[in-house]
Amino acid sequence: MDGMISRRDFLQATAAASAIVAASGLGPLGRVAAQQKLSQTDILKFDPLGTVTLLHVTDIHAQLVPLYFREPSINLGVGEVKAQPPHLTDQAFRSYYKIANGSADAYALTADDFTALARSYGRMGGLDRVATLVAAVRAERGADKVLLLDGGDTWQGSWSALQTKGQDMVDVMSALRTDAMTAHWEFTLGAERVKQIADKAPFAFLAQNVRDSEWQEPVFEARKMFERGGAKIAVIGQALPRTAVANPRWMFPKWEFGIREDEMQKQVDQSRAEGADVVVLLSHNGFDVDRKLASRVKGIDVILTAHTHDALPELVKVGNTVLVASGSHGKFVSRLDLAVKDKRVTDIRFKLMPVFSDAIAPDPAMKALVEKIRAPYAAELATVVGRTDSLLYRRGNFNGTLDDLICAAMLTQSDAAISLSPGFRWGGTLLPGDAITWEAITNATAMTYPACYRQQMTGEQLKLILEDVADNIFHPDPYFQGGGDMVRVGGMGYAIDVAKPAGDRISNLTHLKSGQAIDAKKSYVVAGWASVNEGTQGPPIWDVLRSHVGAQKTIQLKENTAVRVSGA
Repeated sequence: MDGMISRRDFLQATAAASAIVAASGLGPLGRVAAQQKLSQTDILKFDPLGTVTLLHVTDIHAQLVPLYFREPSINLGVGEVKAQPPHLTDQAFRSYYKIANGSADAYALTADDFTALARSYGRMGGLDRVATLVAAVRAERGADKVLLLDGGDTWQGSWSALQTKGQDMVDVMSALRTDAMTAHWEFTLGAERVKQIADKAPFAFLAQNVRDSEWQEPVFEARKMFERGGAKIAVIGQALPRTAVANPRWMFPKWEFGIREDEMQKQVDQSRAEGADVVVLLSHNGFDVDRKLASRVKGIDVILTAHTHDALPELVKVGNTVLVASGSHGKFVSRLDLAVKDKRVTDIRFKLMPVFSDAIAPDPAMKALVEKIRAPYAAELATVVGRTDSLLYRRGNFNGTLDDLICAAMLTQSDAAISLSPGFRWGGTLLPGDAITWEAITNATAMTYPACYRQQMTGEQLKLILEDVADNIFHPDPYFQGGGDMVRVGGMGYAIDVAKPAGDRISNLTHLKSGQAIDAKKSYVVAGWASVNEGTQGPPIWDVLRSHVGAQKTIQLKENTAVRVSGA
């Protein structure tokens, strides 16, 4: 199975350069020597196999244009998956996959030396570039052999998506000729809007695990059979099982979710009974949930994973099932070629194609469509609110610098002692020296329940919140994990032992300004946003952040050492 950019060829080409890097400690000379600029031809290079090609994109979060997006430096696994992909970062990740320091792969897949490498390799993503790659594969293979699948978290994450209630992304994904999708953040547009799009879209909206709470009837189509390259391919959709916990239930009050493992097995068995040669699970479970599911549900050939934003340059095999992790924000397009014989998959060839924006010619029709969609908002999006001298990113189990900025904004604008910000994984990265535009602010905050609240909480309540979120992330059984990352905290520090049981992971809560321990019985003024409670009052978080950045003018952040992690 092939790697992301023909790893064997790449490593041979950069062997000498890698030696220089190792000797130099990745100084400027070593970095330049290690870099290999990629062309569109390099990105698309692939030795085709069989007669069926699957293309997978996921977790685009409404990012229509190229951006910077830093991968996590902390991605902890617990229990059996500790130190297993995707729970590897930076040097451990590069060692596991034999990726050269300073290389294109290193930039795309890890966080080390991100600023320097970003300035060299440029932005990634952009739906007009994705369109170019998709069109090239279709031209090479024949459109009748290619299936394009979208893993969800597509209609949310930008200002234009919020203003159009996801229509911008529906139009783009329709133009891309997407065949099917599943969902998660889509549901935060509300049940009525989701059904409206799902019923009219030219692509299938699949979610076998969503039921009407009154009658337990399926809300959406569970699966669809496609014919590609002479083979029958059953695609089963799986929405995020914990949507009603992770997001406001009042937005879809009559729908229930869940993993529904037994129902999944039935869907697989029925697909085979109907003549499926290939069974594909288009999932938004999260990687570790899918890994467990693959060990328990038999007959799935391919699981296209999503939700946890992992990007892996190789397939992960569980029994006879392979798992694909295609990253997020439009940074990658996964290609899988399948050889099918005698009603089964006999071989798979895989490539994680990095969408290097500078290397890929934008598709003219998609470029025009994106510009048309963005035109009503373009001037506002380009408005400069401030600048940053610090690298601003949001991705990892604990606070990123963009999270620190949001927490600081709530502390100052709400006159609070402590601030809480959700552990969202979406939102772009800004390099030191970059302008903080309205687009950058809304890429980190654009959602349908943005109210910034201010309320009293006791120390006991604060600990309980941290414990609940920690159990959602670090529960040893993946079926009890909901994805996302730890709630981000401003004005307060704490210690966490991820190996301890529920209710016992969090300790040493400290009010940073006073240096005093958080008193369980004492009340503190707490600011936060993205409450799942209906009727939450307060200004939208994007206005809070804009006011703070505008007042500061230039953002300079100190290293955050307030969270002390053990047990990893």
